Amino acid sequence: MKYTPKPPYETDAARRVLEQAIADRIFPGAAVEVGSMDGILWQETLGTLTFDAGSPAVKPETKYDLASLTKVLATTTMVMGLMEKDLLHLDTLVAQCFVEWRGADRETVTIRDLLEHTSGLSARLVDAPPEGRREFEHEICTMKLEYTPRTRSIYSDLGFILLGFIITDRASLPFARLHHLFTVDKAVAAPTMPEPDDVRRGRLLVGEVHDSYAHALGGAAGHAGLFGTARDVGAAAYIWLKAAYGYSFLPFPFSRWDLGRRFIDKSAVRGSSRALGWDTMLPTSSCGTKMGASAFGHVGYTGTSIWIDPNRNRYFVLLTNRACGGGTIEQMRDVRRAFHDALS
Repeated sequence: MKYTPKPPYETDAARRVLEQAIADRIFPGAAVEVGSMDGILWQETLGTLTFDAGSPAVKPETKYDLASLTKVLATTTMVMGLMEKDLLHLDTLVAQCFVEWRGADRETVTIRDLLEHTSGLSARLVDAPPEGRREFEHEICTMKLEYTPRTRSIYSDLGFILLGFIITDRASLPFARLHHLFTVDKAVAAPTMPEPDDVRRGRLLVGEVHDSYAHALGGAAGHAGLFGTARDVGAAAYIWLKAAYGYSFLPFPFSRWDLGRRFIDKSAVRGSSRALGWDTMLPTSSCGTKMGASAFGHVGYTGTSIWIDPNRNRYFVLLTNRACGGGTIEQMRDVRRAFHDALS
């Protein structure tokens, strides 16, 4: 099923990229939405839910495990909401939020550092995920930092797990209840397969979060757990595009015209491409080579991505379930780059 774009927007080359990726078994199917300030330019679904013969076709209502898109579509946005209500600030110390976050090596770490992936935390834990929040909080808050905070940037799920805990505490609601897209009907979910070190290995995950840390935390966490359709993600991208232009009269938490724009400013940390939650344009990244210098976006391990290019007045949503026995991370990166470059 597809929405036919109005000329002169050309989608054939990008469609061929996705069709070839499906033929190469990098993913079984995909859902796309591309739009501008004027509305949707292209919507389409391709392929099937799995590689199995007779698998149902992807439909517009198919929900994908968005993986790390959770970081920007849920966690980052909810941090903005707490800031709007004066319940949290970028310079709030992490030590003010967790009793166990103590020590000269980390006493200066702030909410900004967690959002920019400059807190000193490593990407993941060394051992298997613990059970429940109490154990995660203890492990993360007491682990040895990998580097001196704000001297470099290392992408960290652990920092966003802490942000999820902070949001829960400051909002006085369980994290999953703060965002409706965490719930998903299994009948419309694109499946994934657990990683080899996941205790759930050997069975298909349908409407169940792929990330083992999010699973251990009840299915929803600050770094992963969100499910959504291409239309869901496109609607969020549209708001962020308008925020990048400084539009007024946007929904909460974009009520302050400058708040969204502050979150897409590139980090001042040397060598970092990160903004607050978001990543920014690098010619070597998944956004390809043709986006403007102000472009920002994010990718998800399962095979999802969102990129927003204010210079060209465009947003790009590509959802796949590569993590359903499909291709490698490197192959998925190449597909994303070719897809975005084909839509220049």
